[in-house]
Amino acid sequence: MGGFLLLAFVFLVAGVLAVPIATRFGLGSVLGYLIAGIAISPLLTALRVDVVSIQHFAEFGVVMMLFLVGLELEPKMLWAMRARLLGLGGLQVLGTAAAVMLAAMALDQSWRIGLTAGLILALSSTAIVLQTLGEKGLLRSDGGQASFAVLLFQDIAVIPMLALIPLLALPELLDTGVAAAGAAHGAAAGADHAASMNLVDGRPGWQAALMTAGAMALVVLGGAFLTGPIFRFIAIARLRELFVATALLFVIGIALLMTLVGLSPALGTFMAGVVLANSDYRHELESDIDPFRGLLLGLFFMTVGAAIDFGLLAQMPGTILALTIGLMAAKAAVLLLLARLFQLRLADKWLFGLGLAQAGEFGFVLLSFAVANHALPPAVADPLLLVVALSMMLTPLLFIVHERLIVPRAATGQASEPDEIEVRGQVIIAGHGRFGGIVNRMMLSAGFETTVLDYSSTQLQALRAYGVRAFFGDATRPDMLHAAGIDEARLLVIAIDQRDAITELVRYVRANHPHVHIVARAVTRTHVYELFGAGAHDIIRDTFDSSVRAGRSAYEALGLHAFEAESLAQAFVKDDKLVLRELAELYDPGIPLAENEPYRTRLRAMLAEREAQLTGRGKAFRARTERGWLPPVGRDD
Repeated sequence: MGGFLLLAFVFLVAGVLAVPIATRFGLGSVLGYLIAGIAISPLLTALRVDVVSIQHFAEFGVVMMLFLVGLELEPKMLWAMRARLLGLGGLQVLGTAAAVMLAAMALDQSWRIGLTAGLILALSSTAIVLQTLGEKGLLRSDGGQASFAVLLFQDIAVIPMLALIPLLALPELLDTGVAAAGAAHGAAAGADHAASMNLVDGRPGWQAALMTAGAMALVVLGGAFLTGPIFRFIAIARLRELFVATALLFVIGIALLMTLVGLSPALGTFMAGVVLANSDYRHELESDIDPFRGLLLGLFFMTVGAAIDFGLLAQMPGTILALTIGLMAAKAAVLLLLARLFQLRLADKWLFGLGLAQAGEFGFVLLSFAVANHALPPAVADPLLLVVALSMMLTPLLFIVHERLIVPRAATGQASEPDEIEVRGQVIIAGHGRFGGIVNRMMLSAGFETTVLDYSSTQLQALRAYGVRAFFGDATRPDMLHAAGIDEARLLVIAIDQRDAITELVRYVRANHPHVHIVARAVTRTHVYELFGAGAHDIIRDTFDSSVRAGRSAYEALGLHAFEAESLAQAFVKDDKLVLRELAELYDPGIPLAENEPYRTRLRAMLAEREAQLTGRGKAFRARTERGWLPPVGRDD
């Protein structure tokens, strides 16, 4: 028990210290976890900790992550991705496997070793890529969606790889009976153990296919018809921990079922998530699973850092680094070629190419499996294990390169890419997502002509399919604004979701086109202060109006008349605007709010003063309602 507590303490301390520091310097949480794992590696070695076993346990975080991703996708959205799923995903796996096989043969390895290594190294890290895309808000971009399609296909491809690798066994290893050794040996034992739980091994093909189809059908039908009754039954106890236990039961049970029929647990849980995407219990499942997903992924990333064999790296540093860089360069080249074929544009192409250039966590499992089935000798598998780990370690740095070098250049160096705008409206709308789309519909319904600019080709294709007139282009570029008619426009609605880009666009338009009225989207409350300083005329916080409407509905549900509820809501909105304007004068972007003493002092005084006023007004409204001065909601006069 003491050893377990010490181990848990070590991992938690490392994560808690390293991740905030890495995030503070813009490195991201994934790289923070990897650095934490490297830092505690000597201590884990001294304690004789089996890092590989912990890693296999922590990989369940990937399973949970794909379940949560599936919850965000409706079946029709998945069907719409089929071209990229099969085209991008299939060609990426085949192209990378072929490139690695040719490189291996050039290094005097047999084609069997080359093909086995190629299939394994063709896979990318679902955990690192999806985690980083989610943190940076890029998962919904064209590059993010293309990356997700490839990762999903790779998870599916693991199944035929498990069937193919034993067929690539090396005759010389079979003849001499060479056993797995080195770092791969311990993990191979885990693979053998997992194989012993496979119920389809050794069965005729038709029986295996029938059992696999039955398991898939059970997941789909169970998710569609059993979730509701089970959660209603659990609700009888009124215990929160039972809901959490039930959510874990769903994910673990599905993963176990997939393992028993030889399928990828991640694939099965993803499919279950898609089935439950329209369920009434979707948000309950998401909130229950997400904390476990985060902790396990953090633990997994730390084990990747801790598992790096620095002894082997010290023995052959040039070879290992050359193999790692060569692999990432080859994968990036294949991905960029596919991005061009599938018409990914600008920064999305580089996001796709750089983001998936690493090997993946399934590589650890498949390398062990290949050694156990004599498809790879340990002398080849051990360096490849290190290559997989190092490539994953370098991936967050590639995302930083994309963010700080590729994106700025792409934004200024692609003058020929945007659409030609022939018809210009009085209103320019920058961004047509959930926010800008509603504004556009309102403008059109009132008879105003709009010019919509959006930087997502996928989004624009969907809009044009429904007859919405929109143009591809980056609204933060002066030449694009000029082409859209900023000189003649009366109104600019900024509905993009990048905070810094919104502020810079407001500042540019206010300085160069002062006749244009600017309505800007604010991401946070402090962003409001920045937009005040930049010169925006109207500032709309993302969720403020919807939150006020929810509060107004809460007033009515508690017995206030609709008129009184609306009066209280409007009073709150008016007062909040006054508070914002006054505090904006005290805001300094160079000083954290917690250290801005004038801001803190004034905010405390204003909150006490305003809350007393609003509370008194609310009590008066409730008193009049209770005395019958105004009929409460639901009362018949």
